[in-house]
Amino acid sequence: MNFLPDVYIPCDVCEGRRFNRETLEVRFKGKNVDDVLCMTIEEAADFFAPIPHIARKLDTLLSVGLGYIKMGQSALTLSGGEAQRVKLANELARRSTGKTLYLLDEPTTGLHFADVKQLMQVIQRLADQGNTVAMIEHNLDVIVQADRIIDMGPEGGFRGGEIVAAGTPEEVARNAASHTGRYVREMLERRGTRA
Repeated sequence: MNFLPDVYIPCDVCEGRRFNRETLEVRFKGKNVDDVLCMTIEEAADFFAPIPHIARKLDTLLSVGLGYIKMGQSALTLSGGEAQRVKLANELARRSTGKTLYLLDEPTTGLHFADVKQLMQVIQRLADQGNTVAMIEHNLDVIVQADRIIDMGPEGGFRGGEIVAAGTPEEVARNAASHTGRYVREMLERRGTRA
């Protein structure tokens, strides 16, 4: 069986705006609900800055590098990394217990290096609050910031699945059997950190 992609046809009454005429006539600062849903998170953060309860939630989305997505964007259109970061922002908006384990699968995939830096600050903030963050990650800039690395291998697929090296980035960098260790060593040397 072949499945065709979903087809969306705009409503001929609301013209795809999802609200009836009466609802769209209600305005706040000159914007109706459709105008707000068409804003990016970054635009909405400026728009709602005077309202602390809303601004705080939008700021958490900005802090995980999601300022470019639309307020009304369907969750089905988000990539896996974007969906993880939405969940991360939701956690950040909550009061921290300092006893949470966060498991992240390639959270930096597709991110600009500036967004990776911003995401790492958020993750460090979670760790500083006493939480534990475990990541599956291939980005060396992220790997060298880890407290501990578990390098799985020695290869991928059926030739992998064993722990090749474990320890601090410096310890893994000294492990001759670790492919990751070789690249971590190069990265640490470029940064002026001894391996």
